[in-house]
Amino acid sequence: MNIDWAALASVFGVSLVVTVALVGLFTLGITGLAKQVPTAQGGSSNALVRTGAYACFGLCAAAVAYGIYLIVA
Repeated sequence: MNIDWAALASVFGVSLVVTVALVGLFTLGITGLAKQVPTAQGGSSNALVRTGAYACFGLCAAAVAYGIYLIVA
């Protein structure tokens, strides 16, 4: 039995980086939804933060969907 250690290390490294990136994006989304900044202009800052949080969740969903696509296809 011959194991290609370089390929195994490459898969491990990519998996680690993608996992940390997804957890970071999800954390940014949670943090963005949790923070409510009081503004005098009527809440335009809150809308921007909420939009960024939803964008983070959208990127997480896209990454998960791409992973499922790679497994199925």
